[in-house]
Amino acid sequence: MIQELTVHVTGRGLHAFTSQVHPVIAKSGVDEGLCTLFIQHTSASLLIQENYDDSARIDLENWMNRLVPEHDSLYTHTLEGADDMPAHIKSALTATQISIPFQRGELMLGTWQGIFLWEHRHHHGSRRVILHI
Repeated sequence: MIQELTVHVTGRGLHAFTSQVHPVIAKSGVDEGLCTLFIQHTSASLLIQENYDDSARIDLENWMNRLVPEHDSLYTHTLEGADDMPAHIKSALTATQISIPFQRGELMLGTWQGIFLWEHRHHHGSRRVILHI
């Protein structure tokens, strides 16, 4: 089963969307298996991260921005703005696909784990994520 999810983002940072995945798994009729998520963009990524304390996600974002800053003189790909090339690098360093096992129709995430879209641009709008069971 394949389904496209739309994840709305309000700018750079980690955007939780675990709540969009749970009902798809539950309605699939599949008792156990593997849920694969793939983002169809080159300037955002996916990850499983702490879903309890916002400071962990803020620290990740701050660390990544220090590692891959905007306005670096090495960049030649600048047509789409100062945040575009850093976003491509961040996406290359992270993941565009993740897989999560599920059992009894429930994702087997840990207590404090959630699924996040990591938006690397100052982009406001939506991103497409393909879910495959």
